[in-house]
Amino acid sequence: MAGEKTEQPTEQKKRQARREGTRARTPDLGAWGGVLVASLLIPKLARDTVSRTQQLFARCTQAFVDPSPEKALELLKAAGKDVVILAAPITVGLFAFAIVAAAAQGGLRPAAKLFKPDFKRLNPFSGLKRTFGGQAAWESVKSLFKVLVLGLVVVSTMRTLVPSLLSATAMPLQTVIGLVGDTVLRVVQVAAVAGLVLAAADYAVARRRVNKQLRMSKEEVKEEHRKSEGDPHVKGQIRQRQHEMARSRMMADVPRADVVVVNPTHVAVALRYEPEKGAPRVVAKGAGLIAARIREVAAEHRVPMVQDVPLARALYGACDIGDEIPAELFGAVARVLAFIMLLKSKGSAAGLHTNALPAASP
Repeated sequence: MAGEKTEQPTEQKKRQARREGTRARTPDLGAWGGVLVASLLIPKLARDTVSRTQQLFARCTQAFVDPSPEKALELLKAAGKDVVILAAPITVGLFAFAIVAAAAQGGLRPAAKLFKPDFKRLNPFSGLKRTFGGQAAWESVKSLFKVLVLGLVVVSTMRTLVPSLLSATAMPLQTVIGLVGDTVLRVVQVAAVAGLVLAAADYAVARRRVNKQLRMSKEEVKEEHRKSEGDPHVKGQIRQRQHEMARSRMMADVPRADVVVVNPTHVAVALRYEPEKGAPRVVAKGAGLIAARIREVAAEHRVPMVQDVPLARALYGACDIGDEIPAELFGAVARVLAFIMLLKSKGSAAGLHTNALPAASP
């Protein structure tokens, strides 16, 4: 059907959607990842907290022997410093993971369009669609899966922990607390890993949903391609204008040429020789009407023209404008230039001539 959205979105369409805030995202990635990071950092945080607290209490005991406002201020500063040092790793870790999670889901660039008021968001029919549609069904399945995973993890852990606690009557209290703490952290870590797996599945579903939402019809793809590549008619006009400008610059260089080698009517190549810049260079060339125009400009500015059919064809085929002549044509061009110098010495260089200098004998 015409207008049916069957084509995958183009990169331009995806970039536009990201700028407008339409991108695949799942909050579970940052949430469960943060839980995992915290569970890995909490043991070290607990050990450091106990150590620094003991050191602080020892300093407090010493301060009580000889109390003073200065010592109280020092203790307060030390306590504040300890809090910052203890909180820094987990704070930085959670913040860094949040940035990484956001960047992995489409970048950190905020979508300004989301801050603009949009009354379509207040449409009750759209809300009903989100409540009873396919996305709502997936959210329900996801929530049920979370409950099942967490239940399995807790039950599996309790089967190991309860017998250990029942047999821990002879264990020191510190050992029992450590056992419970390790078990709780293990539960949290296993749940976080399971949550990350679920977050990956949720991201895949969200990406598929957004990709389906951004699908384009064949007409839209063609229109976007036309806009990005440019209208062929406009591009043709631009190329024509560029050719005209290049031709105008080329014609402006013809009066500065030393000689124009012609075919005599089909091809014309203008040469300029400046010894300090190396070999002679082609300053203009053309065939047909362009060749006729080169001859007109040359005649108007009294630039000598030499009729040499083989040389004109060879130069036209081998050189572009601005190129030095190839080495195999040095001899032929040198004879033409010598012929022009001879004509100038006689005062009759302007006009069309036939090269009368013989080729050098081998």
